[in-house]
Amino acid sequence: MNNPKELLERNFPTAVQDARNAAKTSLYNGPDSSYQLAFTDTDFLLNADLRPVRMQLELLKPEMVQREEGIESTIVVFGSARIQPADVAHAHLDEAEALPPGSAREQAIRAAKRHVEMSRYYEEARRFASLVTEHSAQLDNPIYVVTGGGPGVMEAGNRGAHEVGGKSLGLNIVLPHEQEPNPYITPRLCFQFHYFALRKMHFLMRSVALVCFPGGFGTLDELFETLTLIQTGKCRKRPVLLFGRAFWTKLINFEHLVETGMISPEDVHLFRYVETADEAWETLREVYRLGQPEADTACGW
Repeated sequence: MNNPKELLERNFPTAVQDARNAAKTSLYNGPDSSYQLAFTDTDFLLNADLRPVRMQLELLKPEMVQREEGIESTIVVFGSARIQPADVAHAHLDEAEALPPGSAREQAIRAAKRHVEMSRYYEEARRFASLVTEHSAQLDNPIYVVTGGGPGVMEAGNRGAHEVGGKSLGLNIVLPHEQEPNPYITPRLCFQFHYFALRKMHFLMRSVALVCFPGGFGTLDELFETLTLIQTGKCRKRPVLLFGRAFWTKLINFEHLVETGMISPEDVHLFRYVETADEAWETLREVYRLGQPEADTACGW
């Protein structure tokens, strides 16, 4: 026999109900009044002393939403916001070549050609996200692509998932000159952060792999924090794939770090270089034995 409905009713009103009831007009609605529920008082919540509470909220909100949406495993795609789609890069090159002869034209052409060359990473990120989303949809617990939510490589990651009908996450952050989130993120899974530390924590909390495309300071920050956490055993070992050996070996001389004793020789095995989306997906498929009979599925990274 089921319990009577009355036995299951709440003893106290919800916060939503109290907030709605408390919104009635009052003698104390002036700008200097403190007569407002604390959790509806924006000025109070933004007070410097409330920082610990705001940090907790920023930890809890994405966690609770992902739990509700059944997000258990993710693959993080890092990379520059400045890398353009191939069609956009080629269009800019056409525009540069149409300029009148002179130094400005030559400079514009050089910059446009550089964007065309780097645009391959946009297309590889886009294809990689499509592969992850499409193939992992067959798993009991699908793997979802998560990016920083901005343009460039981040947009490519969300776009690739979107184009095959999958969900993806975007962890955007408030910056002085930052753009709006790209249009390919699943709205329910698009989050905005104030604290870099909590954003980076959410990148890693559910990740089974990190795929890092060429980028600047932000990309390097995210990459090296991840490598440090794995190196020091603060988080479990997982695949870290660096797209474009030529770019990364020119940017960072890992061998010099080994030769000077700054890192251990085995530390260079914390990551692998890949060149294409297919190679990256095949690497992850082999590491996690995806699509193979269930056996020892421990990460053989």
